[in-house]
Amino acid sequence: MALRLNVATLLFSLPFTLLTLPLHADSFFSQVNSAPPSGVLPLHHQLLQLAPQASPDALRLAAQALNCAEPNAERLAVIDYSLPSTEPRLWVFDLRQHKLLFEELVSHGQGSGDAQAETFSNTPDSHQSSIGLFRTMNSYYGRNGYSLRLEGLEPNVNDMAFERAIVIHGADYVSDAFITQTGRLGRSHGCPAVRVEVTYPLIDSLKEDQYVFAYYPDAEWLTSSTFLGCTAAPAQLARR
Repeated sequence: MALRLNVATLLFSLPFTLLTLPLHADSFFSQVNSAPPSGVLPLHHQLLQLAPQASPDALRLAAQALNCAEPNAERLAVIDYSLPSTEPRLWVFDLRQHKLLFEELVSHGQGSGDAQAETFSNTPDSHQSSIGLFRTMNSYYGRNGYSLRLEGLEPNVNDMAFERAIVIHGADYVSDAFITQTGRLGRSHGCPAVRVEVTYPLIDSLKEDQYVFAYYPDAEWLTSSTFLGCTAAPAQLARR
């Protein structure tokens, strides 16, 4: 009796299995066809593997902007201003070696917010941070010590960065001790300041024609950025 029951159950379920098999196969092969080749991941997936604490949106848009500006770039820094200043929110990637070089605290401008940055500007003397894609320039010694000049590549978003002296530099108010005392990092005049201890190696890893992408979910920028839309050839965009 048990044998007959098992056979009947098998025969009853067989048509359903046969009917669903093509659906599963279609789903499987569609996934295979949409997946990258083994060992080759889209850039934003690679970045997410290396920096899982960053916003996936920040990394996806950073990869998209870099692909518009310079697909063969060697180094990329991503700043995720959607995170509070008490958390590491700066990552420096070696894209050729597929390595995370730095995961760091980074300050925002006094005019951008308290512990959380909320407003951004391209205006001189606003003391606000700027978002968007930057290209790095030369390093130099200034009033904040060893520093790295940034060229803002996005018109009306960050293209006043050089004139505003928005640079990467070290600052003693970027530290865990400062967070313990005040509940947040100290704030700059708009510069992305980093810990004094990492100033030299971090700047040296990024200087001279590398890229920095500063993210915040600003609706107007997300819909208007040329680099996120990528309507022109990379060389044309990067030279604007």
